[in-house]
Amino acid sequence: MNAKKTTRKSGSGSEKESAKVLDSRALNRATLARQMLLCRVELPILDVVEKLIGLQAQAPNAPYFALWSRMENFQQEQLSQLIRDRKVVRMALMRSTLHLVSAPDALQLRPWLQRVMERSLKGSYGKQLKDVDLGHLVAYGRKLVEDNPMTFSELGQHLLEHWPDLPSKAATAAVRNLVPLVQIPPRGIWGEGGQATHTSLEAWFGQSLCPRPDAEILIRRYLAAFGPATVKDIQVWSGLTGLNKTIESLRPELVTFRDEQEAELFDLPDAPRPDGNTPAEPRFLGEFDNILLSYADRSRILDDRYRSRVFTINGIIRSTILIDGYVAGTWKLVRERKKAVLSIDPFITLSQEETDALMIEGARLLHFAASEDSQEVIINPN
Repeated sequence: MNAKKTTRKSGSGSEKESAKVLDSRALNRATLARQMLLCRVELPILDVVEKLIGLQAQAPNAPYFALWSRMENFQQEQLSQLIRDRKVVRMALMRSTLHLVSAPDALQLRPWLQRVMERSLKGSYGKQLKDVDLGHLVAYGRKLVEDNPMTFSELGQHLLEHWPDLPSKAATAAVRNLVPLVQIPPRGIWGEGGQATHTSLEAWFGQSLCPRPDAEILIRRYLAAFGPATVKDIQVWSGLTGLNKTIESLRPELVTFRDEQEAELFDLPDAPRPDGNTPAEPRFLGEFDNILLSYADRSRILDDRYRSRVFTINGIIRSTILIDGYVAGTWKLVRERKKAVLSIDPFITLSQEETDALMIEGARLLHFAASEDSQEVIINPN
């Protein structure tokens, strides 16, 4: 572990406090280890999804690529069947964005994140909804989707019949944010299309939400998947604010470090923190991968020089490659008739060894995503 001792003066200036400083490489390797990106794991899919406390799912196929990059011998149908069997579900959770989570986690996370959903709704549609009886609107919307699962377009049309003066997008957003909605198959099934159709979490699982989710347990799980991390990191991941009190109550159970900017990092005592020189093979990450969206300071994984090449102005987070553990380019899959081309755009000059390893990993990705087509991997000049 790349760590060094520093001294930090206390408020009085008369005392000095020792703290371990974790540099970027130490944080990078700790993150890769937690995210199962140092080496692929052989675990049941549900275990992996829960260890990661959910997978980003704004793009329908994103969870499949996330699992392929982290698991040995992962096959698409394994996840598709879990969605059909209602053991995992796609719904708005952290930061009010779509995630794929296990059924037990959905019942825990959704009520914990209700404040995030309410804040998002108020920020986008507060003025349009200020004179609306939200209780009545939400109850009616819930009944509609529980009686007959609907797309948001269909839901908006039905709501417009009862609230003709309310913009349908505002009415739909109120139901989306105040009722725990899930997307039902075939949405999210590999190789199948169709618009997102919604019903309530309670109707889909036949269970009630957890009445008192344990914030301390959920934060410990975040640290297990993403630590060491600052309070700001936890808040960025979740979308919640005001977590300092909960972190302070957890402090006796945690270990603390400092990053190179002197920010305090929290972690679980027995969590893996490999040496910063631990080898890291190339990896292909899909769109919206968790590792890029769960920190206030992304420098442990992404150099700020490349941020605009990964995070687009229209909100898309591009598929990326990792070289030596850091984002070093983007990739896309291009289909031409019966041929699949993996096109890689590196941000850096690759060594021959890195090029060879990337070509091998790229061939594996093509076999996973387009095995029925002829295939080619292209690394474009940087």
